[in-house]
Amino acid sequence: MTTTVPRAPRSSKDPATDSGGPRLLLTAVLAAQFMALLDTFIVNAAAPTIRAELRTSGADLQLVVAGYTIAYAVLLITGARLGAMLGHRRVFLGGLAAFTAFSLACGLAAGTGQLIAFRFLQGAGAALMIPQVLSLVQRNFTAEGRVRALGAYSAVLASGAAAGQVVGGILVSADLFGTSWRPVFLVNVPIGLALLLLGAKVLPRDRREAGVRAGGLDLPGLVLLAAAVSLFTVPLVLGQERDRPLWSWLSLAAAAVVLGGLLSHEARLARRGGAPLISPRVLRSPGIGLAALRIAVVMAVNAAFLFTVTLHVQGGLGYSALRAGVMFAPSAVVFGAVAMTWRRWPAGWQPALAPAGFVVTGLGIAAVGALLRDGGGGGPLLYAAFVASGVGMAAAYSPTLTGALAKVRQEDAADASGLLVTVTQLGQIIGVAVFGTLFLGRLTEPGPQGSANALWVTALALSAACGLGAVAGLVRKRR
Repeated sequence: MTTTVPRAPRSSKDPATDSGGPRLLLTAVLAAQFMALLDTFIVNAAAPTIRAELRTSGADLQLVVAGYTIAYAVLLITGARLGAMLGHRRVFLGGLAAFTAFSLACGLAAGTGQLIAFRFLQGAGAALMIPQVLSLVQRNFTAEGRVRALGAYSAVLASGAAAGQVVGGILVSADLFGTSWRPVFLVNVPIGLALLLLGAKVLPRDRREAGVRAGGLDLPGLVLLAAAVSLFTVPLVLGQERDRPLWSWLSLAAAAVVLGGLLSHEARLARRGGAPLISPRVLRSPGIGLAALRIAVVMAVNAAFLFTVTLHVQGGLGYSALRAGVMFAPSAVVFGAVAMTWRRWPAGWQPALAPAGFVVTGLGIAAVGALLRDGGGGGPLLYAAFVASGVGMAAAYSPTLTGALAKVRQEDAADASGLLVTVTQLGQIIGVAVFGTLFLGRLTEPGPQGSANALWVTALALSAACGLGAVAGLVRKRR
């Protein structure tokens, strides 16, 4: 028997909340979503300062950035399953409490090792909290209300990424009480406590879920997924500084073998009537495969773009954290605007939005690389290029997510939400690991010009990755 999620109530007045109604429910869960996403990217703005003060290596710095996302990605589907088993309200609030506590621990970390460890635990807390967001939206909003809620979710997803750069820049530059980079983590503590109080009032009371059994966690699947992700990401992050030793190639090959074993295990478990971590039925849902590919690509490009441009402008050009963060503000604004309004654009445009979005993103990123290639600041045109990249990413992401979830059966909502959010995080891991390593590996010359050359090569590679998303869309259309 598989995990099921009850159908959303039909009443527009009662989304199963005890207090506050759907607007406050959406505010609470999206604020938590925003905070968790902020923490994925806020560290980018602090990365050069962390590297200088803690004397971290390039690989350790990538683990500080990506360690949160690795734990987040590996545990997301399990977090979604726990929400269905134990109740979305209970798991959301428990994850939020853990996220807040480990944010405090990160802010008080005494060294790189502690910071990396607490980042992993912080990501585990987020993995419990965040899958409940889409599940609560799926269960408590219907028809146009759900479309609007998903549009707000997409806007928060994008604005959280770029806002992380801006807020991180402000906090690091402010150097509050001489705490340097630490407020980028400590800021979560008062926000988290406030959201715990709000969530306790407005989230729907948990009800007993039909069809959920105690053995529904699929622990073998979780172990195989964690092994596959670790075998893939560790050599990408650590191999560059060790000149790609044999173990790194063997690890990548082993990741492919373990992934195959995971898919085989999930199929067997589903045939036996179990509750697989990655449901084959969800994978067969219309549009899910293409959506997963597109989401992985656009999130990889987004995370890598933010990470490498930040390293260039702060490390190569010597910009302050605040100035570097403000550079991304135009991208955040237009991403949010597009995510909230694309449904009102002409109907004839919408089938082409995703592939066209990848093309525009690729052109915008290539333009950023070209404008910064001479080692200068890029001039006013640089902001136009950032706007283009933000418009393109929103057009590639938002219609893809909304279209895929709209076709998923209600009883598969939790598993589909967990799968697509996991793909989002895995895309970010791959982006930082692959393209971050490419950028750091090309830093062969000191000074602005050497950094600019590394960014130019990385920008071309990111543009090529955008081509993959565009071609996937075209192939889909021909079918």
